[in-house]
Amino acid sequence: MESESESGAAADTPPLETLSFHGDEEIIEVVELDPGPPDPADDLAQEMEDVDFEEEEEEEEGNEEGWVLEPQEGVVGSMEGPDDSEVTFALHSASVFCVSLDPKTNTLAVTGGEDDKAFVWRLSDGELLFECAGHKDSVTCAGFSHDSTLVATGDMSGLLKVWQVDTKEEVWSFEAGDLEWMEWHPRAPVLLAGTADGNTWMWKVPNGDCKTFQGPNCPATCGRVLPDGKRAVVGYEDGTIRIWDLKQGNPIHVLKGTEGHQGPLTCVATNQDGSLVLTGSVDCQAKLVSATTGKVVGVFRPETVASQPSLGEGEESESNSVESLGFCSVMPLAAVGYLDGTLAIYDLSTQTLRHQCQHQSGIVQLLWEAGTAVVYTCSLDGIVRLWDARTGRLLTDYRGHTAEILDFALSKDASLVVTTSGDHKAKVFCVQRPDR
Repeated sequence: MESESESGAAADTPPLETLSFHGDEEIIEVVELDPGPPDPADDLAQEMEDVDFEEEEEEEEGNEEGWVLEPQEGVVGSMEGPDDSEVTFALHSASVFCVSLDPKTNTLAVTGGEDDKAFVWRLSDGELLFECAGHKDSVTCAGFSHDSTLVATGDMSGLLKVWQVDTKEEVWSFEAGDLEWMEWHPRAPVLLAGTADGNTWMWKVPNGDCKTFQGPNCPATCGRVLPDGKRAVVGYEDGTIRIWDLKQGNPIHVLKGTEGHQGPLTCVATNQDGSLVLTGSVDCQAKLVSATTGKVVGVFRPETVASQPSLGEGEESESNSVESLGFCSVMPLAAVGYLDGTLAIYDLSTQTLRHQCQHQSGIVQLLWEAGTAVVYTCSLDGIVRLWDARTGRLLTDYRGHTAEILDFALSKDASLVVTTSGDHKAKVFCVQRPDR
């Protein structure tokens, strides 16, 4: 696979298990029990093979807290109308900012909100498993580890907590700077986060061994671990982009000036093999970057903005920005969602705009369905839409929220989409309908 030899240093560097992390007073050498086969990514997965998942199944049979969610009826709001959802989770008392599904079984969700609370609950019936208690600010980040044994929550003040799912017990916490983003490593119990001081943090969980990657003196606004597990791409408020070597702790590539963005980065995505990175910014540009060379190989802008060169940067930033983006897994296509409601489908092979799909209000996030050319969007009008990227046609939409959707997640088999909203609720929609 191309990603295994993308940087000259990757082939002769040690696997992630032997990373040096900084402890309180000294440097600690982390060495796992078995170095395993020579592929570093395989080593990471191997260390978790002995985890017993049977207790997770037992949790589904009962709920110690005894919460029972009643069907949500008579919700009053500016977007009141039909409710296509199958399940509504209503324990949050303020806007629900984030949602993530457990990757192993896709049966659990974790949500975090403006009420300083995070909950782990069951998708099938909305039943609460446990509350991730102890946060002191809005919970803006939440997610499960690669094997679904751990769940992490992070609030705006920078307090991060990790819980063991089967025991419902907190196993680790850390106070960093004001939190911008958080993500689990794709193959190991390693948590990464970006903070407002420009640092990207990496912890082994639950022992807490720590490593930091110091960026410019401005917030690290978005980040993503590349699929090989050896590098991460981080975007910053000053428009720069850095691709970090997670083992050596140094930036492999730095994109700044004309190579970077002319405004803060808002989002970043990688393709399946990690050879390409797509970055988005308030400057309305989406840049296609080679993760191997660190060079910009394409720049995409919506035609509505590109046709108005007289607009200054400030005016563009106020009127529009890139909010979300992603790669199709089966065709050379990329999707970019803009604050003005435009969904742009770009052909990567010709670097041309293929379709432009308009929404009634700003796009918050988009997700590609695995193995198809269907892209999902959620927007400020509270609606989830499914688009055929080959034709640009709207396939269907799902309604039920009475305020803007703030985040959503899609199950691996694309049977469920889970949304969170400013109406204080999370909803589960069944998206495999006969009419599709």
